[in-house]
Amino acid sequence: MQVSKEEIIHIAKLANINLKQEEVDTYLGHLEEILNYANIVNKAPIDGLSETIGVNEAYNVFRKDEIKESFPREELLQNAPEKQEGMFKIPKVINA
Repeated sequence: MQVSKEEIIHIAKLANINLKQEEVDTYLGHLEEILNYANIVNKAPIDGLSETIGVNEAYNVFRKDEIKESFPREELLQNAPEKQEGMFKIPKVINA
C-alpha cells in the first residue's frame, strides 16, 4: 500500500512525534511494510474456520465482593522505609 510523505508527517503530528526530514523516508518504508503485511493477513483464506475468541478455555472467575478483616496498620507499616500520617511515603514520580 502506498503512503505519501505528507501522510507520514500528518500521522507524526497526530501522534505528537517530532520527525526530522531525514527520518520521514525510514518511517514511510516501515509503515508501508506494516500495511502490506496487514493486506496479506486480510487475504488469508478463512473458509471453513470457526470463530475463535481465545486459544484456551479459560474464563474469568468472579468472587463475591466481601469485606474481610485485614492486618493492623502498624504491622503493615513496620518495614516501610518511610511513612507519613499512617501511610507509606513514596518518592514523587511526576514532576509537574
